[in-house]
Amino acid sequence: MEKYIYNEQNGLWYELQGDYYIPCLALDEEDTRPIRRWGRKHLRYIKEHRPVLYTVLLLGGKLSGHLAEIDVRATEMYDLLMKQLAEKEGINEQLKSKDPMAWVGAMNNIRNAVEEIINAEVIFA
Repeated sequence: MEKYIYNEQNGLWYELQGDYYIPCLALDEEDTRPIRRWGRKHLRYIKEHRPVLYTVLLLGGKLSGHLAEIDVRATEMYDLLMKQLAEKEGINEQLKSKDPMAWVGAMNNIRNAVEEIINAEVIFA
């Protein structure tokens, strides 16, 4: 028996392994960027509320890349909004050294507002 055979009907090569011919298939390279907080949150959302989108991305091999892109976009937006809102509210290192508890409270309020914005515009969109 030959080690490799070609099937003209479906255009695939087969390799003999034991007594069976197994198709020689290669998967596309997956996106290896890390999926962090925002990507995992979006994954949970599309699994529960948008199952068709989840299935299409998963079967198309694009889920990992999509989640990594969402994560990058949300992280960049988070950093930018935190900086802008802190400047707008006048929260700086001087306040941090003068009244640490007031600084922590103000930064927590800003963080909560930024997370709501990101959830509405990126994660649950």
